[in-house]
Amino acid sequence: MVRTMKYTVSTEIALPREKVVQLLADPAYLPKWLRGLVLHEPMSGEHGQLGTKSRVVMEMGKRQMECTETITRREPADLSEIPKSSVVHFDREIVGEGMWSAVRDRLTEAGPETTLWESENEYRFSSLLMKLVGVLMPGAFRKQSQQHMQDFKAFAEQGKDVREAKD
Repeated sequence: MVRTMKYTVSTEIALPREKVVQLLADPAYLPKWLRGLVLHEPMSGEHGQLGTKSRVVMEMGKRQMECTETITRREPADLSEIPKSSVVHFDREIVGEGMWSAVRDRLTEAGPETTLWESENEYRFSSLLMKLVGVLMPGAFRKQSQQHMQDFKAFAEQGKDVREAKD
């Protein structure tokens, strides 16, 4: 039996949506805000583009986790001059040992200089170890997602780099 977990996290960023989208889409900035990132490299396709598969290695404490990320939705494809009324979508599937995840990010204008970032997260655990983690520590996944959002917000608004954090 596969165990499933779903949750949504969100944050407001005090920057125009176009700026937020450009920062999120640029792979050069990933190490500055994605805490624990060891490696993010395309195996096929171009970073962030629909259908691109990337190898991702994350470090959590003393443990490394390797997974494959596939971009399943990016709308609009052209991130310049996005109509004000439209919603920007970045969706991806992440597959690792004993785990499948879907992340559906939506970025909307909350105001002229403010962006609302909402992230729907779904996890399916198939290995015994990941099922146990999902049962015993479900809040850890939500907490990590919220931490990534807060780290991005601090990077986007104040230029803070997680690699320079003293925690």
